[in-house]
Amino acid sequence: MIKNISNLGDSALYCDFGKEVNKEINSNVINYFKNIKEKNINGITNLAPSYNKLIITFDLSLTNFNKLKEEIKNIKLKAFDTKKNKIIKIPICCDKEFALDMEKLETKLKNSIEEIQANFFAREYYCYMTGFIAGMPFLGDIDKKLRAKRLETPRVRVPKGSVGITEQFCNIYTFESPGGWNIIGNTPINIFDKSNTSNPALINPGDTVSFFKINKKEYENWNERK
Repeated sequence: MIKNISNLGDSALYCDFGKEVNKEINSNVINYFKNIKEKNINGITNLAPSYNKLIITFDLSLTNFNKLKEEIKNIKLKAFDTKKNKIIKIPICCDKEFALDMEKLETKLKNSIEEIQANFFAREYYCYMTGFIAGMPFLGDIDKKLRAKRLETPRVRVPKGSVGITEQFCNIYTFESPGGWNIIGNTPINIFDKSNTSNPALINPGDTVSFFKINKKEYENWNERK
């Protein structure tokens, strides 16, 4: 549940669900996000969920901080069917040209490439949030044996489709972007399709992702076979 609601600037609420980052707390964030969105509360202009926070922006001409805070505090929550959350399978090619940091990870993690890959592909990953760049999913939790710090010097350009890991999370770069995550492969799947105006993001908060390995030829021919 919400620990504290404070103001963020003149026209936003900052809903704090706690300091920890875990699936239980994030499920509460997503539940509030869905309930508030469904109720279509007058004056709310945007909802932005994260790991353990929810930021609600509003139109000052239609409502104010105190009024909206009371509405959020007294909202009657309903449970959403978690079975409707998607389970999404994402292919990754881990050839050397795509796995930009795998050799460095061998040294960082003191594990072989084969062991790192086996560990990574053995788990399912929960989508905590999307952000940084449009539709980029932040997925957890990776095994403790795979948790590495960010690159000391971030890249100016990380290729679209790159799959990176850092600390307890992995992500997928939906567009070419600067970034400091450890890149272990690349997916041919388009994770964010801006031409799909109704639902551009393939992966949304609350979804589950499992990865599977493909070779270079499968990667190159992936979109042709669809």
